[in-house]
Amino acid sequence: MEAFQCGTRIVAGEGAVKVLREYGAKRVFVVTDPYFFKNGMAQTVARETGAHQTEFFADVKPDPTVELAAEGTARLKAFEPDLLVALGGGSAMDCAKAMAYFSQGSFPLAAIPTTSGSGSEVTDFAVLTHGDTKYPLVDKRLQPDLAILDSFFLRELPPGLIADTGFDVLTHAVEGFTATGAGMITDLYAQEAFRVAYGCLPASYAGRQEVRLRMHMASCMAGLSFSRAGLGLCHAMSHSLGARFHVPHGRLNAILLPAVIGSNGACCQKKYAVLARAAGMSGSSDGVALRNLRSGLIRLRRELNLPATLAAAGVAPGRVWNELDDIVKAVLADPCCKTNPMPVEDFQVRRILEEVTGHI
Repeated sequence: MEAFQCGTRIVAGEGAVKVLREYGAKRVFVVTDPYFFKNGMAQTVARETGAHQTEFFADVKPDPTVELAAEGTARLKAFEPDLLVALGGGSAMDCAKAMAYFSQGSFPLAAIPTTSGSGSEVTDFAVLTHGDTKYPLVDKRLQPDLAILDSFFLRELPPGLIADTGFDVLTHAVEGFTATGAGMITDLYAQEAFRVAYGCLPASYAGRQEVRLRMHMASCMAGLSFSRAGLGLCHAMSHSLGARFHVPHGRLNAILLPAVIGSNGACCQKKYAVLARAAGMSGSSDGVALRNLRSGLIRLRRELNLPATLAAAGVAPGRVWNELDDIVKAVLADPCCKTNPMPVEDFQVRRILEEVTGHI
């Protein structure tokens, strides 16, 4: 038996942000980062709500910490809004979701993603950092009430950010498609998300505005898939490495994903082959299609000027080897390992790290 439920209303298209007025909010709390506060975008969104009073929490940084979420929760509870709005990438949305969860308020949460990557606008995941560890929170109460996919917010994305977040979409789709919790419904979302993202990402990176909303939709579909199916080893390793070395999450996924596909290939070759063929990477057999999938992702990574190794991403190999045992321990403890298509063992993580660390 398979069950699928999405508690998030999704509104997409140019001008979709205007749907905020339907709440009739009087007091709105906006969670965002300093960039969107300084350029006035956060204030524009607040005006779209029609609220009389607005409070801004504009201190969100990449990889939001437990302490930051606690500070935001205290301010949120003191303000007592009737609408909470998250504006930004995955960090802003995750922080707002954690704040809403810990405050136990009765207000709705509207998420407005400004990058096409995390899918956080529809997931029951939020990731917070404490020390050198990223902690994925998983609870149905973390799902936003409203997701606004408005192409207006995608006009001035820098190419590097498009590349990083785009590979996050691809990784969500691949891992959601092969996770132990996958089913027919999640597979449909994951397969279409991968097909669209693989086809549109180079054009978006090159500056073609007309594909940006399609990438946004692919990110959302991938989020719908992995939030129900689970993720896998690539995300477990990204969480561990990202918390220690502060490399952007999507960039780490780009480095790790081909290696993880190779490691998992023996147990889910057929599903990898389905993804390869859906994206136009055909093969005379499932084994050939799997190799084409890895090769296609490596070519795309190169086309997007993303690093192939941790060393190329600025992480000295010596730092990895010095912290190797702690890195492996954190990977194996990460909840994403539980839904990897095959059981994850110590030697497997070490072998992948040897492949992706690189040399200086």
